[in-house]
Order: sequence, then C-alpha cells, then structure tokens
Amino acid sequence: MGIAEVLESTRDAITVKRVYGEPFQKGDLIVLPAATVAGGGGAGESEMGEGKEGSGAGMGMGAKPAGAFVIEGDHVSWRPAIDVNKVILGGQLVAVVALFTLRSVYKARAKSKVRMEAMRSGTMPFACGP
Repeated sequence: MGIAEVLESTRDAITVKRVYGEPFQKGDLIVLPAATVAGGGGAGESEMGEGKEGSGAGMGMGAKPAGAFVIEGDHVSWRPAIDVNKVILGGQLVAVVALFTLRSVYKARAKSKVRMEAMRSGTMPFACGP
C-alpha cells in the first residue's frame, strides 16, 4: 500500500458516517446517535541506497459515544451519553479526599484536646511550641 493510498483511506475512515450512527425510528420518535471521533494518519518514504527503498505508513482512530438527538414530532432534544466509569471514579476521588480531610480534622482536635488538658492540669506551660 502506497503513501497516497494510506492517506486516502485515512480521510475516508474519518467521516461524518463515523460520527452519526444509523437513525432509529419508532412511530413519530427518531433517535440519532452521535459520537466523538478523532484520528489521523501519516506516511513516509525514503531511499536507502542502491536499488533499495524504504517506506512507512500508519493510521489511528478513536471514537466514543457523545449522546443522541431525540426527535419527537417538531421537538428536537439532546441526550448526552453518560460515562458511568468516570462517574464512579469521580465519586471514589471525592470519598478519598473526604476521608483524608476528616482524618486531619480528627487529629487536630485530638492534639488540641491533649494540649488543653495539659494546660489545665499545669503540666504544660502556656508558651509551648507546636
């Protein structure tokens, strides 16, 4: 496969057909799925000596669901796709931060309580370090 063919196939692969799926219709309801698509391709060619040629080509593409347009009669609405894995990861991060914050608050209160009792009992002078 030559360089021109690789670039042509890359251009053909990244089209609007990859972004919008086949519409689904039931009665007066039409659902048109949509995705985010990104890709690229490249190629190179060089001569490496007497009668020898070198060439290279590559292509990559990625897609993920973005949502769907829902058409009901004259009304069109957008329904975004929700990545449940990202939602779960976000919840876990919030929980970890909350646990570390609670731990810090608990340790600070415990340390303060020990200092207050030491001052009340007279075993610790008022001008003490941290």
